[in-house]
Amino acid sequence: MQINVVDHPLVAHKLTTLRDQRTDSATFRRLADELVTLLAYEATRDVRTESVDLITPVTATTGVRLTHPRPLVVPILRAGLGMLEGMVRLLPTAEVGFLGMIRDEDTLQPSTYTTRMPDDLSGRQVYVLDPMLATGGTLVAGINELIARGADDVTAICLLAAPEGVATMQRELAGAPVQVVTAAVDERLNEQGYIVPGLGDAGDRMYGLAG
Repeated sequence: MQINVVDHPLVAHKLTTLRDQRTDSATFRRLADELVTLLAYEATRDVRTESVDLITPVTATTGVRLTHPRPLVVPILRAGLGMLEGMVRLLPTAEVGFLGMIRDEDTLQPSTYTTRMPDDLSGRQVYVLDPMLATGGTLVAGINELIARGADDVTAICLLAAPEGVATMQRELAGAPVQVVTAAVDERLNEQGYIVPGLGDAGDRMYGLAG
């Protein structure tokens, strides 16, 4: 499994404001949206394309366009929804699926409560959106669901990652066609499974405590 930490001053700038506990939900959502677009630019570097002939106002030439089947973007509910608009802004022709997962606060183990995706993902490039790669359990479970449906090229886009979560994914998804793109790998997880220094609970920061 590959991990790509995007080293860019704009990424670092927006992430700094996201970390600040004084940042309100509206600003947090806007900055998360902007940050995802920057991360998505790097994550789609290897998006599949094909050659196409066209005529410009000057002459005939050759360009590229995205291949079919179209890429699939899958936010992990609920916090992943806050990343969706930033992703499809860069990749507007992509299709969108949904994967609802929840983590038990005591055991930290994930469970799936809803899915809305094609049954067959063979030949599809899939981009999974989850703000926090903390323990890694949620992303591993979600990506295994995609692989079980035939996905052979999966990229997880995360605002932040913890070393423990990266290690879990490298162990549990060894040999799988997976990469992670993130703005930073932080120091560690605390006893409650939060990333340190992190930015708190991304879902709560985006949407408040409801739900």
